[in-house]
Amino acid sequence: MQTYSITSISNEKIKYLKKLGMKKMRETSGEFLVENIKIIHDALKSGFEPISLFATDDILRSRNENVDFIVKKIKDIFVISKNVNKSFSSLATPSGICAVFMVCKKEIDLSKKIVYLNGVSDPGNMGTIIRTCLAFGVENLVVDEKCADVYNPKTIHAAKDAIFKINIVRDTNLKILKKIKKEMKIYATSLEKGRDIKNISLEKKCAIVFGNEACGVDEKILDISDDFIKIDMSGKIESLNVAISAGIVLFETR
Repeated sequence: MQTYSITSISNEKIKYLKKLGMKKMRETSGEFLVENIKIIHDALKSGFEPISLFATDDILRSRNENVDFIVKKIKDIFVISKNVNKSFSSLATPSGICAVFMVCKKEIDLSKKIVYLNGVSDPGNMGTIIRTCLAFGVENLVVDEKCADVYNPKTIHAAKDAIFKINIVRDTNLKILKKIKKEMKIYATSLEKGRDIKNISLEKKCAIVFGNEACGVDEKILDISDDFIKIDMSGKIESLNVAISAGIVLFETR
């Protein structure tokens, strides 16, 4: 392991890390930040090596088993001060470690189940759904242009290492959804049109659409859907959080 010290917030590498906090820069560069020891550890364990790694001296000397594993795997580490870490961190309390990863360009497998997200705007919900997909064996996730950024720090915090382990593709103008329709049935979640998920037998190869937290699935998507599903609930509540709904539906259709 070779270490290089960075003590100034004016350092070009530090300025770049700060820019990666912006969606536009992440999209332009194809890179994103991870500020979590466990996620970095799990990414490395799964074969995903960061472009660069930054850590405070305290973290490197912490005797944490995850840190020890990371240090053994990384050739070059930039040692930063707590002040430098604070200058670019998106966290209220900086973690003391940061890795830059390349966005993995993947393609969906049209022979398997697909989850399609339409306008899921909260990064926390997005991340939770990504992690839920991995938990229930769904390898393909498509997000439309109205969704939160997959590589937003809050999304990554909720998704954990699942961000590296499933195929995530962004759709625009329903182009991918229309391709999906040619290969399999599309089931859209709908409180008005849907039948209870327990009373429907979904094909193993199908697409399930979850909509925006407030408005649900867009009419354009409902129009091209083959069937509609919902979760039967007591009359005491009208709807569930989209991430919770996704968890229930994917559990019932696993």
